[in-house]
Amino acid sequence: MSELFGTLPDGTPVRRWTLERDGVRVRVLSYGGIVQSVEIPDRDGRRADVVLGFPGLNGYLEHPEPYLGALVGRYANRIEGARFPLGGRSYALEPNDGPNSLHGGARGFDKRLWDVEPVEHGVRLSRVSPRGEEGFPGRLEVSATCTLDARGALRIAYEAVTDATTVVNLTNHSYWNLSGSGHAGGHELRIVASRITPVDGDLIAAGEPADVTGTRFDFRTARKTGVGYDHNFVLDKGVTATPEEVAELHDPASGRVLTVATTEPGLQLYTADHLGAPFAPGDGIALETQHFPDSPNRPDFPSTVLRPGEVYRSETVYAFGVRA
Repeated sequence: MSELFGTLPDGTPVRRWTLERDGVRVRVLSYGGIVQSVEIPDRDGRRADVVLGFPGLNGYLEHPEPYLGALVGRYANRIEGARFPLGGRSYALEPNDGPNSLHGGARGFDKRLWDVEPVEHGVRLSRVSPRGEEGFPGRLEVSATCTLDARGALRIAYEAVTDATTVVNLTNHSYWNLSGSGHAGGHELRIVASRITPVDGDLIAAGEPADVTGTRFDFRTARKTGVGYDHNFVLDKGVTATPEEVAELHDPASGRVLTVATTEPGLQLYTADHLGAPFAPGDGIALETQHFPDSPNRPDFPSTVLRPGEVYRSETVYAFGVRA
């Protein structure tokens, strides 16, 4: 089911699509590929929206920086100096995070209008990113298919092809709050990761991956998230052909549980310490499945290079449940 959600300043309509299955209701926007809401029941069957979002389009236009629920690309996370080498050339990107590029630049995928078509139990979002958009090489044809499976899990399957060698790293930037409101720091989190990529003062990956043992980054046993995280966790499983479980978020108050499975090698944990009005710092937890930050400048990291004739594929599954 789709409906008009609002219009962009140039008069272009933005539509909202509603998916519903097995007690789960998800709303997706054609603007930014945004997951506007995810409604799931608690242990008593009471349904609440568990991702942060705005009720109208103007909220997203006036407050773009949190990337609430957005489809992020061409390159999720940061690229140092907004520049990277590829094929013997150096490519300059649009810096939008100090001297660095963040989440695809000033007008990344999160600020673009997507074509949307219905598919079985979901929608397929697609667009063509022209050669040179935000400085990235190659013409990129990209899609993200959002579906609800038989158990009500939200699956996001990404695909992309290019006509010239480029780099690609896509993710969804939802902020989860399984209570439905308030501070999310009391949620319990488990991440199947023995290492993180340390960062410098600009949150750029620095040095070799570090062991989490004995540090505040050790979430291999579930514990409260707290605050102060904007870090990439090196998932123990690495890159996989099919999604494997990598994280679980639990809200003891409501009993709601979110399980994350992905094909990606990394998980960016961001505890939303810099959220502004109408939200407060810590109101949500972002669990961004992706390749590592600054991989185009780090040949020791899993590659994000996509060449003509290849198909970029990535899939993440968000499954929902309750605990007594």
